[in-house]
Amino acid sequence: MEPLAFVIAITAIVGGLAYAAYEVHMKTKTKAGKADIDALQAEIAKLKDRVGTLESIVTDKSYQLKDQINKL
Repeated sequence: MEPLAFVIAITAIVGGLAYAAYEVHMKTKTKAGKADIDALQAEIAKLKDRVGTLESIVTDKSYQLKDQINKL
């Protein structure tokens, strides 16, 4: 086998292995990223609900009246 053909064959094999490893890396990265994004979106939804509840409590007239009475 000629040296040039040997180098080309080795380069093709190493390149194929590197590309396969890259594909596996991207697939696992995407799956983990999607799970993290879903968890963060669920947490954001819960926090929005809590903020909405707090806003309704603070803007309630009875809460404001109690606050004014406490200030006196």
